[in-house]
Amino acid sequence: MIEEKIITRAIVTEYLQRLERVVSSDVVIAGAGPSGLVAAYFLARKGLKVTLFERELKLGGGMPGGGMMFNQIVVQKEAKELLDHFQIRSREFREGYYLASALEATAAITLRAIQAGAEIFNNITVEDLKVIEDKVCGVVINWTPVERAGLHIDPLTIDARFVIDATGHPAEVVRKLESKTNQKILKGEGPMWAEVGERLIVENTREVYPNLYVCGMAVNAVFGGPRMGPIFGGMLLSGKKVADLIITKIW
Repeated sequence: MIEEKIITRAIVTEYLQRLERVVSSDVVIAGAGPSGLVAAYFLARKGLKVTLFERELKLGGGMPGGGMMFNQIVVQKEAKELLDHFQIRSREFREGYYLASALEATAAITLRAIQAGAEIFNNITVEDLKVIEDKVCGVVINWTPVERAGLHIDPLTIDARFVIDATGHPAEVVRKLESKTNQKILKGEGPMWAEVGERLIVENTREVYPNLYVCGMAVNAVFGGPRMGPIFGGMLLSGKKVADLIITKIW
C-alpha cells in the first residue's frame, strides 16, 4: 500500500531539515554552473559547510548546452587533470584541445559535489547580501518563481563566513552589492576572445569585497575580461582556485 500523505511528509520533512542545517554556513555559493559546482566540491571535501543556491531548475549553467546546443565541451591542457579528477572521459581532438560530453561533465561534477557534502538547492535565487560593518556575512534568498512573478513575499537570510558569486555573465551578486553600497566594481564583460578570456578568468578569480569572492564568468564580467564561448577549462580552474583561496584564508 502506498499512501500519498507519507510521500508528502517525507519530502517536506527532509527538505526543511536540510534547509535548517544550512542557515549558518561556512560558504554560500550563488550559481551552480561549472565553476560554482567545482568550488562546492573542493570546499566541501575539506569539511566546510557549503551551501549552493541555483536559481534555475537544472544545474550546470551553460555547460549542458555545450556550443550552440551541440552538447560537447572543450578544455585546454591545463584543465585536463580536472576532467580526470572527476572521472570525466575525454579525448584529445588536437594537441592541447580535449573534448568531453557536456552532460557527463555536468553530471559527474554535480555528483561529486553532493557526495563531498555540499548542500545544493535549486529554484532559489540569491536576491541580496547581508552586509554588516562593510563585510559580507550572508545572503538573502527567495524562491525563483516568487521573484519572476513579482510577488511581494519577504525573503529569508542565510549566514555565511564567505560568499562566492558564481552567477555567470550577469554577476548578479556583485551587481546587487553595487546597487546597495554605491561601490563601483563591475567593468562589464568584453566581446569574444577565447585565449585572453580563459587566462583572465583564472588570474582574476579573487576576493572583490570583504568576504565576497567571484569565480567563473562573473570574474570576466567584474574585471572586464572577454567572453570565450564553449571552452570550459577556465571555468573549472576558476572554481578550484576560489576554493583554494578560501581554504588558505581559513587555515
